[in-house]
Amino acid sequence: MKVLIIGGNGTIGRKVSGHFKKKYEVIIAGRTNGDISVDIANSTSIQSMFEKIGKVDTIICIAGEAKWGHFDSLSEEDYYVGLRSKLMGQVNLVQIGKNYLNNKGSITLSTGILADSPVPQTTSAAMVNGAIHSFVKAVDLEIGNEIRVNAVSLGLVEDAYEKYKGYFIGHKPISMSNAIDAYVQSVEGEVRGEVIKAY
Repeated sequence: MKVLIIGGNGTIGRKVSGHFKKKYEVIIAGRTNGDISVDIANSTSIQSMFEKIGKVDTIICIAGEAKWGHFDSLSEEDYYVGLRSKLMGQVNLVQIGKNYLNNKGSITLSTGILADSPVPQTTSAAMVNGAIHSFVKAVDLEIGNEIRVNAVSLGLVEDAYEKYKGYFIGHKPISMSNAIDAYVQSVEGEVRGEVIKAY
C-alpha cells in the first residue's frame, strides 16, 4: 500500500509515519520538509503535489493551522488563517486527492478535542474542527469509487503536553500509542464518514 502523509514530520505525524513505514510505502509531504513539498492552504500546491507523486492508496493529513487568541482580539483575517489552512486545505485534499486515489482508497483528516471541549483562546480552532467533523459526515454520502473519508480527533497528546498544558487545564494527555491507533482504525478498518475520537 502506498500511503501519503501530509504533516508526517510533525509532533504527531512522526509517530504515525513511523508506524506505517513498518508495513507500507510512505511518502511524507510538508511545507518545509519531507519527500515532497506542499502548502495545503494553496490548492495549486496540492494539485502539483499529486501530479508529481501519482496514484496512492491512502491519504492522511496531520497538518493545518488556525489562529489562537482571545475572542475580542481576533480579526476577520485571523479567522481566515484556519479557514484557508486547516479547513479548506483539508477539504481541497479530499476534492483533489480523490482523483489520485486507487479504488477503495481512504482519506483521513485531522481535527481535535476543541470541536467538543474548547478552551479559552480557541474560538477559531474549535470552529474549524467542528466544520471538518460535519464535512466528513456529509462528503461520505457522495464520494465515489468506494473511497472512505474519516477524521481523527485527538485530545492533548503526551508529546505536546509541556507546550500546551497551560491551555488544557485539567485535561489528561493521551498516549502516542492511542493516537496512532486512531489513525490505524481509519486506514486499516472499515469505518467511513466517521469522526474517530481519542480523548
